[in-house]
This record gives sequence, structure tokens and C-alpha cells, in this order.
Amino acid sequence: MDTLIDVRNLTTVFETEQGGSRVVDGVSFHVDSAEAVGLVGESGCGKSVTALSIMRLISSPGRIAGGEILFEGRNLLALSEKEMRKVRGNKISIVFQEPLTSLNPVFTCGEQVREAIALHQKVSRSESKTRAIEMLRLVRIPDPEKRYGAYPHQMSGGMRQRVMIAMALSCEPRLLIADEPTSALDVSVQGQVIELLCELQARLRMAVLLITHDLAVVAQMASRVIVMYAGSIVEEAPVRELFDATAHPYTQGLLGSIARLGQRSGPLSTIPGNVPDPFGLPPGCRFSDRCPRRFEKCSSAEPPLIDISPAHRSRCWLCGGRG
Repeated sequence: MDTLIDVRNLTTVFETEQGGSRVVDGVSFHVDSAEAVGLVGESGCGKSVTALSIMRLISSPGRIAGGEILFEGRNLLALSEKEMRKVRGNKISIVFQEPLTSLNPVFTCGEQVREAIALHQKVSRSESKTRAIEMLRLVRIPDPEKRYGAYPHQMSGGMRQRVMIAMALSCEPRLLIADEPTSALDVSVQGQVIELLCELQARLRMAVLLITHDLAVVAQMASRVIVMYAGSIVEEAPVRELFDATAHPYTQGLLGSIARLGQRSGPLSTIPGNVPDPFGLPPGCRFSDRCPRRFEKCSSAEPPLIDISPAHRSRCWLCGGRG
């Protein structure tokens, strides 16, 4: 497959009274054309900031301090804002996790989809309205002609998320970033939204970067998984290999917290403690103060990403010996 987007050593800093905080610290990964990749981690790990950095939507006091974001061979960080607006929402789209706050409450849902089409496709009002209704139908909104005139508060959470997906797909982007697209929905609606995204990804042959804390969702949709912790990538592998041969203790902790069918009832395992404050990272491995398998070297030297197989890497000294 051809590489669609190649993120290289991305660093995003937020300036505070305490100094600069590296919320995303030297992150590198790629997504191929038509590939679905999961970006996983607890809240506060830097997943959403990574997505906003790709879209160049980081606002003060944040700033992208270094790295490259190569999309179709062009470095997005070198584009002017005018050039970036032609990419954002057109070739790269994003679905945010809170549709009620992302949609404008004073405009109808259909008009907001129509406006996105008119902005990038330069078509007439009637053509953009027809296209918007088609997009609402594509995401399985019942009676799309009628729902075109509905306001966000008149639709359920699942329907609002479908409107956001319709808006994101309206210009047929090559890359869709889905940032926690099911976090505000109940379980049955979550399944419907993920099923819809899988179907649309296959039909439209677009790449998807799925950002979530739920590995079960990733297993359903993605072919490859990137695990983030404290602003850094700690493991990357194909989905099946990650589940069958998890290498990093943090990923093992995430997998251990998932309820499985056929498992005896009882408390799920948990990861003690919290994601460290960017100003209070432990020395050495960033996960060392929460890791049940830590040893002396973990607290003195930060491990690199170590190759376990051609497609599997882990940032853990246990993967490369203790020497």
C-alpha cells in the first residue's frame, strides 16, 4: 500500500506559567491509503492533541514545536493557512467526540452539511442541498429530506453523530480522523456507529485514524494499532499480533481491563495510579511508576521503540533484554 500520511517526530507543546509542556513528544507513525489504524490510550495520553496537530487546529497556548506531517508527499506544517484550509475538511476530515457541542445549535443539521459541501466543492446551493441529503441517506438517517430541516437538539445522540460523519465525508476525504466517535453514546448505538464507519470505509476506500480508549472498538475496525502513553508511542502492531502477543505492560493492562464473553464474573484488572502530569514525568520509562514488572533500569533510562517483529514495536526494556 502507498503511505497516505507520514507523521515524523511530531512534538506539540503547551506553554504555561511552569514552562513548556510536551503533550505530544516525538510521535512518529504512518497510515496507508484505505487503511484503518487505531490510536489507543487513556485520557490525557495525547491522542486528541495528535489529531488536532494533524489538522493544524492547535491554538494558543499550544503550538507545534517540531516534526513533519507529510500528507500525499506535502508537509502540512509548511503550508500557509490558506493552503491548509483547502486540505482541512476536504482531503482530511475529522469527527469529534461531542456532536452536540460540535454542531451549531442555530443552524439545521442539513444546512451544516450543505455548507461544508458548498465551501469545498464550489457548487450551487441546490446542488449542495441535493448532495447533503444524499450524504444523510448514506449514513442511514431515516427520511433524510425531512431530517435536513431538523436542528441538533431535535435529534438523538446517535443521529447527531451520523450528521457529523455525513459532514466529514461530504467532500469524499482521503483520510478520516474519528476522535472517540462513540464515547458519548450508549452501547447499542456505539455498535451501530462503528458498523457504519466500517461499511463507509470499505465503500469509499478512505483511510481512517480511529482514536479511542477502547481496544474492543479497535479490534472491530482497525487493521493496526498504535498505543500512546504520556505523549509517547509505547507499542505498535497489527491488531491480531497485538492481542495475541502483547509486549508492553501498559497495553497488557489495557487488555486486562476488557470484559470478555465466557469469562467468569468478577472484578476486572486495573492499572494502578494515573497518567503522569507532563511536568512530573518519572525518570526513565514513563510507565515505570505504574508498572508491575519494572526493574532498576526502568527508572534510569527511557527505552527506545524496540523491534519485536517486522511490524511490531514496543518501548519496553523487557523486549530487548536487561543489558
